[in-house]
Amino acid sequence: MTRTGKVGIGFIGAGMISEQYLANLTTFPDVEVVRIGDIDTDRAAASAAKWGVAASGDGASVLADPDVEIVINLTLPATHVAVSTDALRAGKHVWSEKPIGVDRESAAGLVALADELGLKLGIAPDTVLGPGWQTAKRAIEAGAIGTPLTAVTSMQWQGPDVFHPNASFLYAKGAGPLFDIGPYYFTALVHLLGPIDSVVATGSRSRETRELVVGPNAGQSFPVEVPTHVSVLSSFEQGGNAQSLLSFDTPLFRHGVFEVNGTEGTIVLPDPNTFGGGHPIRIARPIPVGASWPFEQERETLLDEEPTVGRGLGVLDMARAIRGGGSHIATGAVGYHVLDAMVAVEESIERRSFVEVESTVGAIASLPEDFDPFAATLETAPAAV
Repeated sequence: MTRTGKVGIGFIGAGMISEQYLANLTTFPDVEVVRIGDIDTDRAAASAAKWGVAASGDGASVLADPDVEIVINLTLPATHVAVSTDALRAGKHVWSEKPIGVDRESAAGLVALADELGLKLGIAPDTVLGPGWQTAKRAIEAGAIGTPLTAVTSMQWQGPDVFHPNASFLYAKGAGPLFDIGPYYFTALVHLLGPIDSVVATGSRSRETRELVVGPNAGQSFPVEVPTHVSVLSSFEQGGNAQSLLSFDTPLFRHGVFEVNGTEGTIVLPDPNTFGGGHPIRIARPIPVGASWPFEQERETLLDEEPTVGRGLGVLDMARAIRGGGSHIATGAVGYHVLDAMVAVEESIERRSFVEVESTVGAIASLPEDFDPFAATLETAPAAV
């Protein structure tokens, strides 16, 4: 029978990122977190107690729970496809942390499986659904900067080992600045400029090994398996190009440089790893002809407010689509296209040549302007199976 009421959610993975999801999903009236699972069942139980979730256990308990409709997969990148596949085969919709997987073949198979089973597959990041990015997306579509032509993005610092007690996995295959942080930037580029047609890139690593510097295992060394400084030029199907820097090798901390240049202005956006905070969204207009130095440039502020929500918006959008029968925005197809582009970047570094991105995606919808995560929009009758 058709389910009604709140959409039940179960977590597989109770690590650091789960806190950000739980802080939001436990406040949205249209969903209910019913179980938290982790390979460390004590950690799952502690998380459940902290957030008032009724049940906990291991990952298998989440898949076996009939009240769980959406599984949130917060495992390591190398296991994303395997865990998501198990959840789909258990009849659950899936929201997976980025990236969708670490290779094209298994990730494409995951998208195909979800389609075959008639289940929804959502892939992070959902930062592009935040108020800042949605405001900018609508403005660009309305012609606020004329025809979009190019973009410049940058994320650089010394790396996550400065704060993360288990940072070694962030330097393993499927991570590094390209696969760990790249999804935020490439997903945002695809939302704003359309699908990526081809890439050319260079990459390097400053060290072959690193050491954990915080936490109980500080001093323990681990191998660096991926490039830690990546420069990318992307060309888009609809025209235009972007240059992107992603680095764990620079002492200078500079996150969230994201600018889109059009024929009538440049829009300066917030960090795509946030939901709209950090700095206002502004449009810079061309310097008037005949102006003298020092130039004064007109700047318009589109949005200057802190976000009220964070991670979990994509899950909520998917939950409402499950009940309403429509489509959600952060789809598996978008997640796969971003992975395809990032693997192409990896191949370009190895080949020292342009690499075509074979996949594509259609136009990506925006959230309704009146989308309110704190509104109760679903029927409140108890769910029936």
